[in-house]
Amino acid sequence: MSTIQAKEVRPAAPLRERYRIQPSSGWIPLDLRELWNYRELVYYFVWRDIKVRYKQTVVGAGWAVIQPLFTMVIFSIFFGRLANLPSDGLPYPIFSYAALVPWGYFVNVMSGASSSMLSNAGMIKKIYFPRLAIPLSSVFSAGLDFAIQFVVLLLMMLYFGISPTANIIWLPFFLLLALITSTGVGLWLATYNARFRDLRYIHGFIVQTWLFITPIAYSSSLLNEPWKTVYGINPMAGVVEGFRWALLGTDTAPGPMIAVSGLVSLIVFVSGLYKFQRLEKTFADII
Repeated sequence: MSTIQAKEVRPAAPLRERYRIQPSSGWIPLDLRELWNYRELVYYFVWRDIKVRYKQTVVGAGWAVIQPLFTMVIFSIFFGRLANLPSDGLPYPIFSYAALVPWGYFVNVMSGASSSMLSNAGMIKKIYFPRLAIPLSSVFSAGLDFAIQFVVLLLMMLYFGISPTANIIWLPFFLLLALITSTGVGLWLATYNARFRDLRYIHGFIVQTWLFITPIAYSSSLLNEPWKTVYGINPMAGVVEGFRWALLGTDTAPGPMIAVSGLVSLIVFVSGLYKFQRLEKTFADII
């Protein structure tokens, strides 16, 4: 007589979710929420950049002050005394140094961001994280040098007996404009330096040329309208003149020039963000 054995029937294992990772195509919207989720990584990059910059240096953070002070002395001798360029009624040393503070921040961001992708090539090839975190670390780490130079500027104002005017309420706006301009240019350089290695050879030429077409050693008051407004196509022109006007109360208010500089800065910033995000999927292959 045959017996029937009951067989336990187990429920089928739930299907595992499968994900397919593939590069995006075309223009995609910016996902800043993902960057916020990796904010601790950005903090690590910033802290690493600061430590590497001043590691095993004799002067340390003093280099943030030595370079602009030395440049100020050179400009004061050749442009202030020999060329006798106008300084908007201010002592020429503080006139030039006040412009070198936002300019130094701009150059530090440019230098750090342009080489950031190549210096982190090993990490980019091995793990995934928002690539935007790498050049942004240069934007924030350069803020330390800016803060040190700004304190020196305040001490110089105290020495020359210059007090801030009511225009200082506009200073945060010009600081934001400097941040946007530096970030936008840094993103463009980071994107194309990863693709074209010869860009690093002309980086110094770009910085040097940009320095002399920016009103640092001279004032934009040398230009008449409409050329002064056209001069605002250089976004750093509006940043520098606006920074001096807001902090030192110079008579040469930026006027329409700052509107042109602000518009150009915004275009460079937004286009740099989208260009970087569109090409970031290729960085691991071309670096």
